[in-house]
Parts: sequence; C-alpha cells; structure tokens
Amino acid sequence: MKVVVLRPFVHKGVTCIGIYFLFDVDITKKVKSIAGIKWSYTARCWYVLCEKKNYETICTVLGSDVYIETNALRNFLQQRKAMAVCDKPIHRGTFEMIVYNPLCAENILAMTAYKNMLLLKAYSVATIKNYMNEFHQLLRLLGNRNINSLGKEQIMSYLLWLLEKRGCSEMKVHTAVNAIKFYFEQVMGRGKEFYNLPRPKKPWKLPAILAEEEVIRIIGHIKNIKHRAMVMAGYAAGLRVSEIVGLKLSNIDSKRMMIHIQGAKGKKDRMVPLSKKLLIILREYWKLYKPTVNLFEGQYGEAYSKRSVQEILQKAKQEVGIQKKGSVHMLRHSYATHLMEAGTDIRIIQELLGHNSIKTTMRYTHVSKKELGRIESPLDKLNW
Repeated sequence: MKVVVLRPFVHKGVTCIGIYFLFDVDITKKVKSIAGIKWSYTARCWYVLCEKKNYETICTVLGSDVYIETNALRNFLQQRKAMAVCDKPIHRGTFEMIVYNPLCAENILAMTAYKNMLLLKAYSVATIKNYMNEFHQLLRLLGNRNINSLGKEQIMSYLLWLLEKRGCSEMKVHTAVNAIKFYFEQVMGRGKEFYNLPRPKKPWKLPAILAEEEVIRIIGHIKNIKHRAMVMAGYAAGLRVSEIVGLKLSNIDSKRMMIHIQGAKGKKDRMVPLSKKLLIILREYWKLYKPTVNLFEGQYGEAYSKRSVQEILQKAKQEVGIQKKGSVHMLRHSYATHLMEAGTDIRIIQELLGHNSIKTTMRYTHVSKKELGRIESPLDKLNW
C-alpha cells in the first residue's frame, strides 16, 4: 500500500501540516487538488495550514487505498494542546522543542491537568503563562521520567541547579517554586510535604525614579499624540503597562474626573483621579484616531501591545539623554514617589496603586527626598 506521512512544520511563523510521500503521479494529482495546498521548496513538501478541517480534507482526498502515517502530527498536537494557554501561534523554538524533545505520555497528562487546574482557579493569563513555562521546563528535563516519581530532594536539587548552573535570578527561582508547589499541592494534593520548599532570599532593590524635570522632558519630546497620551497616562495615574493597554473608552469618567482600572493585578478594580492635563490630551487624541472600544488601539483595532509601549518610553529616554535604567513601571514608581514628596498620605498612595500590603508602598519612603533631602552631609559642615 502507498504511504503518505503527515508531519508538522513551521512555515513563515505559521504551523502547517507537511505532506510527504515518494513521487507518485496519482498521489500528486490528488494532493494538488486540495484547497489551499502549497509547495515548500525549503521543506520539499506540499503543505496546508495545521487545522482540523484541512487534516480531514487530506484524509478524504487520498482515500482508503493510501496509508496515512500521522504519529508525528498526533504527538505534536497532543503536546501543543497541553501547553496552549491562548490562541496565539507558537514560536519556532517551542515548536522544535515539542518535535525533537517530546514529553512522555504521563507528563503530557500532568501538563494537561496542571493547565486545567490553573484555569479552574481562574488565575490571570500572565500567572498561567509564567507557571506553565516553569512547569514545562521541569518536565522537559525529566525526559521519560514521570513527574509524579519525584520527591522533595529531587525538587530541591532542581532549584539549586537553576541557581548555580543556569544562573537564574532569585525572582525566577521563586516563580519556579510557586509553579512546582502548585502542581504537587493543588493538582496532586500532596499537601504539607511540599509546603516548606526553601526559597532564595530576594534582593532588596530600590525602584528607579525619574525627577519631575525628566518626566517633562520625556513627555515634551514625544511628538506622536497617541504615544504621548500613553506615557502621560502611565505617569498621571500610576498605571502598570498592562493597565495602560487595557484601558477602555468606558473607563474614562470625565464627569467625575476618575479612571476606572478594571481587572488589574490580582484581578482587582480600583479608581484613580483623572488628571485635567491628561483629559485634554486624550480628547485631542480621540479626535484624531477615533478609537471605538480600546482607548489605545493597535493597527487592527485590538489593544496596543505592551512591548510597543515599552519601546516608546525607551526611545524617548534615549533621545533626551536620560541614562536611568527602567521600564514603563518607572513611571508608576515616579508617580508614587512624587505623591509622597508632595505630602500625600501613604495609605492613600497604597489605595491608588492597588497594593494589598502597606509594606509594598513603604519602599517609596526609601527613595523620597521629602525627609532624606533635609539631611545635610557631614562633608558640607566642614570648614575648608
């Protein structure tokens, strides 16, 4: 019987089904009749998009007189389904890892159960992605060994390997601990056995702060009104980058002069004052761009990408000669610090930032010049 092999491959960033067979006039004629079929000179095969309807069409067109080998395709689809958090296409690196270093059957089931529990508990998309990535990395290292066979000693050895061999940061290892604990405690119900996994001590780092003059220089330098409005929103309301791009038109309440932040970190809503100057720029921006749902729309009407907002700020900082390192979150840090320096009560700042604990907000006291600026250096008291 004639044999046709279906294998997955990535073509121009899109996952496709490659159709491989020894040259045969009859099979070639059938394959070329498939709707949407194309030839890849690189992969040396015919291909269609990796979709269920295309797979069913291939099977129907080739008929029962051709044996269709689908092991590679089936294994890939099983693992992609277990790993998928959203509908976005997978990267080539992830694709190659799935194909050339597949998980064993037991660990595919573990990955599926892990994802389902995260979804059932309604964790945020960002948390699900972080936990899935950390758990997936551990599963890849195990090869054919079942994750459920690991004990606490093996998990501790893995965490030590992350620190010493991989050079991972303390924050990354903390995420790995949380991700692993979630599986054994929440999915497998192994309880207190994994509650006391050791964690590396987190470094105490002060937030990067912009001076008020630097904020003025950055905003004044940005000519594109949409870009300027996004940066101004970040500083004027102390928004995270995800909150900036997540704003809807309906979140801007110009009657009450408030901004409604919905579904922020920890799935919490909060209200923050709407700056008069921000409202002016937002109205000018709306007249030019006419956004419909999202306040800051991307090219096709979807929410603006977080990476693009980061690039806007970095470019502006570079062009005005500001060397301080920091992302868009620097605007949020600056907002909190400048409020504190203006005498705003720290409890109010906590509410505006949406912090659960006052301890998180207290770190801005370490960078505020309100008290520290009053202290005179002993050097300045010396008589030369």
